[in-house]
Amino acid sequence: MNAFKNLVLSAVSGAALIAGATSATADESFILAHGMNTDHVFHSISESFMEKLGDDSGLEVDYHPAGDLGDWTSLFEQSMQGVVPMSLTWGASDFDQRLDLSWLGYVVSNWEDAKKVYGPGSDMLGIYNDILHDLDLHAIGLIPTDFGSVVIRKGVGKVPTTLPADGSGIKIRVPGVAIAVDRFTNLGFSAVPIPLSEVYTALQLGTVDARSFSTAVETYNMRDVLETNILTNDYFETAFWLVSKDWWDDLAEEDAAKIQSVADEVIEASWEEAEAKSNEFLAKAEEAGVNIVNLSDAEMEAAKAIIYETEWPEMEKLVGPEIMGKLRVAAGIE
Repeated sequence: MNAFKNLVLSAVSGAALIAGATSATADESFILAHGMNTDHVFHSISESFMEKLGDDSGLEVDYHPAGDLGDWTSLFEQSMQGVVPMSLTWGASDFDQRLDLSWLGYVVSNWEDAKKVYGPGSDMLGIYNDILHDLDLHAIGLIPTDFGSVVIRKGVGKVPTTLPADGSGIKIRVPGVAIAVDRFTNLGFSAVPIPLSEVYTALQLGTVDARSFSTAVETYNMRDVLETNILTNDYFETAFWLVSKDWWDDLAEEDAAKIQSVADEVIEASWEEAEAKSNEFLAKAEEAGVNIVNLSDAEMEAAKAIIYETEWPEMEKLVGPEIMGKLRVAAGIE
C-alpha cells in the first residue's frame, strides 16, 4: 500500500476512533463520505439520511463531505477496501470496465421511465450489483441526477436534430471515454475528447462547436457561451450509494434493514427534487437567452435506432449477454 493510502487509512481510523469515543450509545458507528461540496445533492441526501436515521437507531454516522477523505474515485476504492463503509460516488470503470454500463445510451429517455428503471427496488440496482459484488461492493441505491443534452456554443447557428445528417461538420466535446466518442461519432458529429475542467474554455474559444452530456444545471452555468440546448436525453446520469460488501454482510439484520429503508425513503424523495431542479435550471437557461429545443418523436426514434444498432452490441461484448439481457428486460427494450 502506498504512502497516500497509508495516510488515508490513518485519518479514517482516527476519525472512527473519535466517533466511537464520543458516542456511548451507538451500537454501530460508520463513516459516510463523498467528494462533493455542500452545495451538491450528495450533501442534502446525506443530511436527510442522518436525520431520518435518528439518534435512537443505535447507528451513528461519522460524516465526511467535500472530499476530505479523498475524491470520488479514491472513495470508490476505499469502499472496495472496506476503509470507508459507505460512500456516495460514481462507478469507477478503472476497477472494472463493465461499469461503463452507466454511460449506455437511451436506456431511458424520460423521467417517468427513468424512475421505473433506476428507482428504489428497481431491477437496474440488481444489474449493477452483479458487477459491484465482484469488487466487494454493494449498492443500496441509485441517486438520480439528470438527463444529458447537446449544447451549441454561440455563433455556430446550427440546431442538429436530424441525426446523423445534421451532425456533419460539428465538433462536439465528449468525455474521454470510448463509449462517448463512439456514440457521437455514430450520431454524425466529430467527437473531441476534452476534460470537463477545460470545456468552458473550449466552447469560449471555439475549439469545439458543441458539448455532449450537459445536464440542465451545467447548461445554466455555461449560459453565457451557449446559444442552444437540444434535449437529446441520450444519457441519464445516476450515482451509486455504495457500501462495503463485507461490512454490509456483517451488519446485524435489523441494522441493515433500517439503513436500507431510510436510504430508499431518501432516494424516493430525491427523484422529485432532481426533476424539479432540472426543469428549474432549463427555465433559467431559457430566460438567460439559451434556446431550448426538444427532439420530435421521429427525431428521437431515429437517434435511438442508431444507438441500439451500434452502441448496445458493443456493450454486450463488454458486459456479456446475461447482464445485457437483464438490462433489456428492465428497460423494456427487446
